[in-house]
Amino acid sequence: MAADTENNFPLFPLGLVALPEEPVPLHIFEERYKEMISHCIANESEFGIVWREDDELHDIGCAVQVEEVLETMEDGRINLICRGTRPFRLLERGDDIPYPSGTVEFLEDSTDSGEDTGAETRIVYSELYTEATERTIDNEDLVEMSSYDMASTVDFGLEAKQTLLELRDETARLALLERLFRAALKRVAMIGKAEALAGSNGRVRFGTDKLPKPDIEN
Repeated sequence: MAADTENNFPLFPLGLVALPEEPVPLHIFEERYKEMISHCIANESEFGIVWREDDELHDIGCAVQVEEVLETMEDGRINLICRGTRPFRLLERGDDIPYPSGTVEFLEDSTDSGEDTGAETRIVYSELYTEATERTIDNEDLVEMSSYDMASTVDFGLEAKQTLLELRDETARLALLERLFRAALKRVAMIGKAEALAGSNGRVRFGTDKLPKPDIEN
């Protein structure tokens, strides 16, 4: 089957990593990105977030779609919430339109062996969720959650998120998440439940009702 590619795909290089299903708050103020966002809203189309690490632009990114415009200011600046949709590989940078773009190939997972359902990962995730929020997850909801569903509710370090994004196998992502969740459980125990509940450490976040402050272009 031919790869799903798209030319002149809008790109937003940022100092962050987005994952499928993850809510991503953005503050848009540069003219070129105002134009890009306006185009995507008008056409209900995606744009791609790629991690700009120092001077390096990673070639695996995540497409996102505008989910909600929170505020449009008089000078045209925009606060909005996007949501991750699907991973892609940047094949070539483009300069045919007024904002960053490129030719991208959207990525599919390889055939999963199906031997590991991620049951242990979900158990650890449920423990972490309860420790950090004092709430519980319905078991029926829990078994339906994919690796991206779970990962999108926790803020990991950028390198860990980029690794998750680059893995093309659900079983491999679940195995990595189990290790990350166990490390997060230790962190919650170390910093204390009160601080985890307040979210003051800035690295563990649950749910979509408490979004971090919008990321600023730089």
